[in-house]
Amino acid sequence: MSATSDTTLATRSAQRPERVFRLLATVWCGSQWAIGYLVAPTLFAVLESRAVAGSVAGHLFRTQAWLGLVCGVILLLLANSLVRRSVDGYRGLRWLVLGMLACVLVGYFALQPWMAQLRAAAEAAGTEVGHSPQAARFGMLHGVSSGFYLLQSLLGLALIWRQPVRG
Repeated sequence: MSATSDTTLATRSAQRPERVFRLLATVWCGSQWAIGYLVAPTLFAVLESRAVAGSVAGHLFRTQAWLGLVCGVILLLLANSLVRRSVDGYRGLRWLVLGMLACVLVGYFALQPWMAQLRAAAEAAGTEVGHSPQAARFGMLHGVSSGFYLLQSLLGLALIWRQPVRG
């Protein structure tokens, strides 16, 4: 092997973690944007039953939350590794990933169980949550959860936009 091909192999090997980072960030953000801003609104627009649309959307958001948790942890590990190797541009990206992870943890894993309790209480009373005494609290929690989802989406946009581009 020549020195040039050794250098090319070393460069490709060094870029692999950056490419994996880019891929995972794209999967996480792209799926979040697609589910939250295309699929869920379409479900509510097309399905006659809001309860069915909400149930399907809830399953999709649960899957999205777990995907975000897994991608976020792996992205943090990759970013830390790249920072330790002195690869430019990943120190700040860690903070964006951490912010996105915080949004997942609060928005889904903290608020959604509370919303599920309110929904279950309404169902136990024989009504939908929107027509129950819990409607106002559920609406407030849904709004807060949506705010965290929007913040996570914007942090994701910054994460994708700020990734270093190397040849």
